[in-house]
Amino acid sequence: MTTANAGQPGHQDLMIEGMTCASCVGRVERALKAVPGVQSASVNLATERASVQGDAALDAGALIAAVARAGYTASRVDPAGASEDAQAQRHADELRVLKRDLLLAALLTLPVFALEMGGHLVPAFHHFIAGTLGTQNSWLLQFALTTLVLVLPGRRFYQKGIPALLRAAPDMNSLVAVGTLAAYGFSLVATFAPRLLPAGTVNVYYEAAAVIVTLILLGRMLEAKAKGRTSEAIKRLLTLQAKTARVRRDGSVVELPLEQIGSGDVIDVRPGERIAVDGEVIDGESYVDESMISGEPVPVRKAPGGTVIGGTVNQTGTLGVRATAVGGATVLAQIIRMVEQAQTAKLPIQTLVDRITLWFVPAVMGLALLTFVVWLLFGPQPALTFGLVNAVAVLIIACPCAMGLATPTSIMVGTGRGAELGVLFRKGEALQLLKEAQVVAVDKTGTLTEGRPVLTDLQLADGFARADVLARVAAVEDRSEHPIARAIVGAAQQEGLQLPAVEAFESVTGYGVRAQSGGMRVEVGADRFMQALGLDVAVFGQDAKRLGEEGKSPLYAAIDGRLAAIIAVSDPIKHDTRTAIASLHALGLKVAMITGDNRRTAEAIARQLGIDEVVAEVLPDGKVEAVRRLKAAHGRLAYVGDGINDAPALAEADVGMAIGTGTDVAIEAADVVLMSGSLQGVPNAIALSKATMGNIGQNLFWAFAYNTALIPVAAGALYPHWGVLLSPVFAAGAMALSSVFVLGNALRLKRFQPAKG
Repeated sequence: MTTANAGQPGHQDLMIEGMTCASCVGRVERALKAVPGVQSASVNLATERASVQGDAALDAGALIAAVARAGYTASRVDPAGASEDAQAQRHADELRVLKRDLLLAALLTLPVFALEMGGHLVPAFHHFIAGTLGTQNSWLLQFALTTLVLVLPGRRFYQKGIPALLRAAPDMNSLVAVGTLAAYGFSLVATFAPRLLPAGTVNVYYEAAAVIVTLILLGRMLEAKAKGRTSEAIKRLLTLQAKTARVRRDGSVVELPLEQIGSGDVIDVRPGERIAVDGEVIDGESYVDESMISGEPVPVRKAPGGTVIGGTVNQTGTLGVRATAVGGATVLAQIIRMVEQAQTAKLPIQTLVDRITLWFVPAVMGLALLTFVVWLLFGPQPALTFGLVNAVAVLIIACPCAMGLATPTSIMVGTGRGAELGVLFRKGEALQLLKEAQVVAVDKTGTLTEGRPVLTDLQLADGFARADVLARVAAVEDRSEHPIARAIVGAAQQEGLQLPAVEAFESVTGYGVRAQSGGMRVEVGADRFMQALGLDVAVFGQDAKRLGEEGKSPLYAAIDGRLAAIIAVSDPIKHDTRTAIASLHALGLKVAMITGDNRRTAEAIARQLGIDEVVAEVLPDGKVEAVRRLKAAHGRLAYVGDGINDAPALAEADVGMAIGTGTDVAIEAADVVLMSGSLQGVPNAIALSKATMGNIGQNLFWAFAYNTALIPVAAGALYPHWGVLLSPVFAAGAMALSSVFVLGNALRLKRFQPAKG
């Protein structure tokens, strides 16, 4: 199993620091796309990652420099996992600094708020301050405390917001910087040069500037905490990686860090230990808990010749394991990369959001200026004061943080929950497309069934002996990896037959196999193969009809150009297949089966499982045509398969879903991988897609409707009729709560439960 693009020439993953809102995402993307050789760039606010695709000579240094020119900091993602540790540490440091600055800002702001707002709310308090401290001294104290708030905990907004403004690329920091500086600057004039202001407008708004900074720091801190929780799925997967292992070296066992273990090393695994590498068991017997990969709680027996996966837990016995994959090549490392890629992916809906928000901040600044001018020209006295206060409220209420977080946070939590359920989204778009699926098409062998059929019937033509036919056919089939071939070979081995030597083996796609077996030409395959050879299978007509009605797959064997036998295998249906199909029907989906098996067998299985439509006796290219026909008839289609011959159909489907126990080729062609090998993963994935897209819709509605609805309120649209104005202080609180609501709503996906039939 590999992850598309990871580590390929022309692909770069970058960590981006300093982004605060959706407009930042758009500017970083624009800067990256301007670098020569870049074909596409996708930036994610929630994961703070950029995924860049370009030509083979794509230089990470040029990308990092472009990001720096845009006003942000970039660094390469370490494929070994150190970047995750560094990012986690950076988030922890960021949260610690935010908590410290928030505490300092709150302590400094509280007296300012009490001095100014206390006098407005309680007239007696106003008279008390005027008669003791004095109004001018009160303003001077507020000036000193507010200056400390802006210079110390609030300086981050000016360090980033002002340069962005000067680059004509304003962001959220710019909105906060302009808004607070406007309130602070007006208050400075009122305090130290009141004669410059028109009569009746002399007042201070220090508390607005200080409270805005404090509330936005509170929002940032809550955001940081919630963001940390959205990436817990990756953190949990990382904790599954063992750090050390006991390795057999020169007759002794030594404990080594994981990075010093190579492919071919033999490690000892004791009961209760986590297996450090992917490998093959060479001695010992035990049961291994593979639930982190398969989602299945029942431990799996392991004996010599069996395979184990790094990160799973050995339970009862001691195992000797020869490493076949270590470090970034293990299944667990590849799962982590898959989840990261899905979380970094940009859904089609997000592209539209980013285009809108890229222009949102400049539009808001224009609206704030318009608000100020309209109040100044047409507002009641003191018009200057009204204009200033409402313009600041517009700047603060419209910060597009929630817009930037609405989609990526839901994707992060949704794909992380999917990973916990054994559903891996290799491509983020699948998360959106699955919601729209109308029909699910499934392969039969290895998808609906166990994929480990057993030989049940061997009817011979006149003149042939069972042992000779079975030995020759098994010898040829031993060269094939098809599950039916394994069943035939297994039957021959159980009967203790000696398999003859095989030469000139050939696999005829969609028909069968042929070879020289013990000096005789042997051909094994479907009835169409025999017909292509000019052999009449009608002699076995009654047997074929009976076997097909029993849900068995009839094959034919020809030896030296003569029809020798009809062979039947039965592939048991997986225990949870019926439940999975019932779950798909409960979700309102049609289920179709597309298989190369003969029609009788396919229809027998379809009747047992309640499948709506059957397409049988098709070659690999016929599966592609069947997918196209089903798409035309029903709409969006998801295809589920596990074999090499499923790869074209997986690629043709709107969403390709590969059973994780299948072949690498099928997994590479798929958009979603079902790690457990269970069909129940399909309704789980579709239900999760519906839940995630619904969650994104709620977030976007809240973010857009909230921001756009409150901008007119902040501008004073309600004042002429109802005398209602939105204080900048309340605007700051509302803006912070908007982001926290979006993050909290996304985190509800962590409680998503699998679909039930």
